[in-house]
Amino acid sequence: MENCCGLLTSQNKPVPLKSIEVELEVKDHVATVVSTLLYENKEDKPLEAVFVFPLPGDAAVCHFSAKIGQTQIVAEVKEKKEAREDYDDALSSGQQAFLLEESEQSPDIFSMSVGCLPPGESASIRLEYVTELAVQADDGLRFCLPAVLNPRYQPQGRVGSRHWKVLVTSVPASLVPYSLSFSARLSSPRPISKVESSCSLDPLQYLNTDQTQATIKLAAGHKFDRDVELLIYYKDSHQPTAVVEAGQASAKPGSLMGDPVVMVSLYPEFPQSVMSSVASCGEFVFLLDRSGSMDMQMSSANQQTRISSARDTLLLLLKSLPMGCYFNIYSFGSSYEHIFPQSVEYNQKTMEEALKKVEKMEANLGGTEILEPLQHIYRQPCIPSQPRQLFVFTDGEVENTKEVIDLVKKNSGSHRCFSFGIGEGASSALINGLAKEGGGHAQFITGTDRMQPKVMQSLRFALQPTVEDISVTWDLPKGVSVTVLSPPITALFQGQRSLVYGQLTGKSSKTPKGCVKVKYSLAGRRSKNKLYFSLKPAGDTGLTVHRLAAHTMIRTLETKEREDGGVKEKVVELSVQSGVSSSFTAFIAVNKSCSEAIQGPLVRRDVPTPVSCASYIYLDYCDYAEPDDYDYGGCLDNSYDYCDYAEPDDYENSACLNNSEDEPDYGAAPYELKCYEEKAPVPQQPHKDPLLQLISLQKASGSWLLDPALAAALGKTREEVEKSKPAQVNEEVWATILALIWLHGFKMDSKEEWELLAMKAASWLSAQNACVPECVEAGNALLGCSVQKDALGTILSTQ
Repeated sequence: MENCCGLLTSQNKPVPLKSIEVELEVKDHVATVVSTLLYENKEDKPLEAVFVFPLPGDAAVCHFSAKIGQTQIVAEVKEKKEAREDYDDALSSGQQAFLLEESEQSPDIFSMSVGCLPPGESASIRLEYVTELAVQADDGLRFCLPAVLNPRYQPQGRVGSRHWKVLVTSVPASLVPYSLSFSARLSSPRPISKVESSCSLDPLQYLNTDQTQATIKLAAGHKFDRDVELLIYYKDSHQPTAVVEAGQASAKPGSLMGDPVVMVSLYPEFPQSVMSSVASCGEFVFLLDRSGSMDMQMSSANQQTRISSARDTLLLLLKSLPMGCYFNIYSFGSSYEHIFPQSVEYNQKTMEEALKKVEKMEANLGGTEILEPLQHIYRQPCIPSQPRQLFVFTDGEVENTKEVIDLVKKNSGSHRCFSFGIGEGASSALINGLAKEGGGHAQFITGTDRMQPKVMQSLRFALQPTVEDISVTWDLPKGVSVTVLSPPITALFQGQRSLVYGQLTGKSSKTPKGCVKVKYSLAGRRSKNKLYFSLKPAGDTGLTVHRLAAHTMIRTLETKEREDGGVKEKVVELSVQSGVSSSFTAFIAVNKSCSEAIQGPLVRRDVPTPVSCASYIYLDYCDYAEPDDYDYGGCLDNSYDYCDYAEPDDYENSACLNNSEDEPDYGAAPYELKCYEEKAPVPQQPHKDPLLQLISLQKASGSWLLDPALAAALGKTREEVEKSKPAQVNEEVWATILALIWLHGFKMDSKEEWELLAMKAASWLSAQNACVPECVEAGNALLGCSVQKDALGTILSTQ
């Protein structure tokens, strides 16, 4: 056997992609990402290399170029069919050509084709995109460089396509044959307080004394076993800002690229009197993924399975709901289930019934069919005066991402949607799209993250009063006008950012200042926030704001095209004008400087994408019946049996090559598999967390009962607990105060997980007119704590 390094195809041919270098530049909350991909053909025939890879779902791809020797070729944006035809024509005539296109099914998947790379030749490909950084509930700005591309689940009954999307080839991260280097430069008007990551980083290096500029790099030895995630924290991050960017000098005045564009970043601040009260109503619908991959571990550092963590999270959610609200729990895989036929009122009986069923939930429902349960939820009539709040938990990637998001948008007027992406490779387009179109908030749980605190942060948002009648108005100098480019703001949350883009026209002789106002109704009161800003264009922005604005407009128009049609030409025109990718256009570059045609038959090589290793054990759904039903690399039928992949040397790298080498076989299996009829071994579950033990005993009202189970959770005997109870104090009051003391005394590091249910307990105590000071003193003596009465909550501190 020929001794080749790297992962080999079945024909023992090397992979032509050698390295990926990524440079990130973050300015405040906007990121510019430049990726350089080095290809090298070490074979004796000309190659076509095809690489299908993930990008952030909200990325605006704005540059694509290739350098061969000293020749630089910059791609242009064309309508997708025309670009493909130009690419095919170039290859057939022996010219070098490069094609970059976005998937028509999901905006976070791209295909890069490098055509006619001669023997011994190298090509350096430059890909650039810009993106807004999402604000997490803990105020961190999240950047994610997706490395993992797990197979996309194709819902049952859908006819497969013979388009490039079926050629996604994935390998265990440890077998990826190309290297990754990553570095970042950060700058902000405010000091950078810290940067956290799911990967090992070199120490943060500040470039100036006020710590507003810094650099950071990925530590050496990084493996492709996870996405590269950065969480960037600024001091005083909740400051509204506005950036005006000058238009492109060569663009036509009056066009998007020719006029100045303003990007306004708003952080509404709600009155404290409103925020201090938690809503006591709402219909809370929880939709949980129970596909086979949910049996995977959360991460190598967190041995708990995803489904086990989800069960613990549902326990916390159910204990934290306010009395009098309504709720239901759905779960889905290849089919879906619900605990109640329709949402029921939250009380002790319904909570207990739900928890019994949650405890039995396993990752045993097969694939990732999320569309049907969503349709069923939306068919249920809304409950008067109970705003619907939908929580979606999934680790999956689906083929029909846009259809799912469109469904959520269609029903956005009747609910808010909070979404949670679990594990490596979760589709950012799906998770962010659900929250954006549903007026909610998105969270990603990766690496060592615990699911519970992030979900409870989102529950706090859901319990905030719904903001209604939102309007944005502009106060500009005479002679200056604005055309708003963003869709209307449909949701506002305390302290969360809202972005608005506007195209400015005209000039003013006066001092160039403007004002933008956000007006809204909150808890029956009209409120407004103002932001004054300079109309003078900022320097050195590189058309970033224009491209982000164009991207926003393109996504809005694409949705209209799917709903009503008739705007495809507008999308193509805007995409070509701005140089920003869309689902209807592609980047195409042809090397016309080479006078001689490249000779010889063209051989295709598919570049593998890393997949999280655990995905090789648990695949959502598998079907090899017919090529037209091809399911992105599944292997089994409707069962969820154990799959044992062949040894790496037997690994089939090419998803599309048959024995002929030249012609793609779209029906071929991308992997060599050994399938057994035995079930995968169930990982041993860790010992139940003492915090969850205590929480599981809380009643729906917020109180605890004085019983042996509570005593054991507190680390005491029943006799010790009863003996320490002050005379004349109700047992339930005593038990509840002990539970609160234990939480404040031993679990302050997890306060964000239990704070809401503790508030409910404090509210219950307040209604009992209990002798709190005496109980707190006795409870501290029993548990060995020194918790102050005031620390147990503002409600208790008034007694």
